[in-house]
Amino acid sequence: MSRTAGRGPRRLIRWWRRRSLRARLTVIAATAIAVSVFVAFQVASELLAWQLRDTVEEQLRADARVLAANAERAGPAQVELPPYPGSGQLVRVILPDGSIRTPAGQPVLPPVSENAGRVARGTSADLLESNGGDEEGYAIYTLRAGDGAVQVARAVDDGPVNQFGFGMLLIGLLCVAGGALVGRTVARTGLAPIDRLTSAAVRVAHTRELDADIPDEGGGEIRRLIQSINDMLAALRDSRQAQRLLAEDAAHELKTPLTSLRLNVELLIRLDRRGTLDSALPAESRTRLLNDLGAQVAELSTLVAELTDLARGDVSDESTEVLDFADVVAAAATRAESRMPDIEVALDVTSVWVNGRPAALERAVLNLIDNAGKWSPADQPVQVRLRTEGESVVLEVDDGGPGIDAADIPRLFDRFYRADSARGLPGSGLGLSIVQRVVDAHAGRATVARSARGGALLRVVLPAAASPTPIARPTTGEDTATS
Repeated sequence: MSRTAGRGPRRLIRWWRRRSLRARLTVIAATAIAVSVFVAFQVASELLAWQLRDTVEEQLRADARVLAANAERAGPAQVELPPYPGSGQLVRVILPDGSIRTPAGQPVLPPVSENAGRVARGTSADLLESNGGDEEGYAIYTLRAGDGAVQVARAVDDGPVNQFGFGMLLIGLLCVAGGALVGRTVARTGLAPIDRLTSAAVRVAHTRELDADIPDEGGGEIRRLIQSINDMLAALRDSRQAQRLLAEDAAHELKTPLTSLRLNVELLIRLDRRGTLDSALPAESRTRLLNDLGAQVAELSTLVAELTDLARGDVSDESTEVLDFADVVAAAATRAESRMPDIEVALDVTSVWVNGRPAALERAVLNLIDNAGKWSPADQPVQVRLRTEGESVVLEVDDGGPGIDAADIPRLFDRFYRADSARGLPGSGLGLSIVQRVVDAHAGRATVARSARGGALLRVVLPAAASPTPIARPTTGEDTATS
């Protein structure tokens, strides 16, 4: 039973959801007007009926006072009753013995009620009552007159109210039809910008053209919607441009190592087919060639890994968390020392907290240390310092190399950019670009300057976060370490 009863509302909801926005607005407008007309009809009908009742009562009271004044002068039994006019008002006199007098030819009124009898006996005040039969009802006003009472009655006529209701019904139907028409017109006019917006979006989806902005028209929510879509298209254009530039840069950077690798491999294959590999390439030359091949393969692997990381478009899919940046820096320094055994990394860190992605931050710190390790002499350690400055966390990576030329500083964090002095060193030119992207994703900034030792000083500033524990790690020898 309950399941069957619940199907109707669910079907109505499904039907409503399948309607277009125009149809919904039309139905809402017509329904609102219908409810308004119905409420107005009820209120107006009550006001009209009240006004009619009040008018009838005032007329009955006035006529009753005139008749009562005559009855008091002449007596209820001798007072002259006005002849019945054929319609409208009816009169009756209640004598002291309970009998009644009525004009000749007047329709019979309902019997005298008990309350009216008490008025005639003088035990009750004047009385207005309604007596209704099966066919016709009367409003009867009873007023004490001498030792009896007089009654003035009028038939209760609902005709004006019924006529008014019928007229209101016709007006309501016309208003509902007009409301539906107006609602559909308003919906069509109001949704015209949405239609044009939809057409523009469909055109963009079909043509894949992101260059043309959607015209900004309308106001309020429509304008904000159009602006949001234009912002989305601009972001898509920037993303497509970035992808195109990345593909072009990657193709350019991969061309040189791939060409060198292909030429060396073709040389080995050609000499091997001729059977002159041993004679044409002595052991020393062959070893040097194989070492070059290994270095080129390693360089390609590093470049492909960095390109893959850079092409993700975001730092990573890992979630952010409040973490101790000192642990991230220490982990990155350990990885850097394992990759560059000849380079010493000197840590001077203190426990600071940031809100970030640990793997991405570790990759950025590792790239900074790797970059510094390429320039630092063997007897000059890479100095890594971590501290707080106000509401920020500051990481500094200081190398003892020759420093960076002023002309190279503006482009140091660009993708694939390598200074002239770094052309002979291993690397892809993507490491510092990845650092910049990670720092930007964490609402920080990266800068470069000359260190006190004359080398490069790479500086990363990130927003500090509150410690997740109320007790901070004490500053001891464990917080400052040299590895």
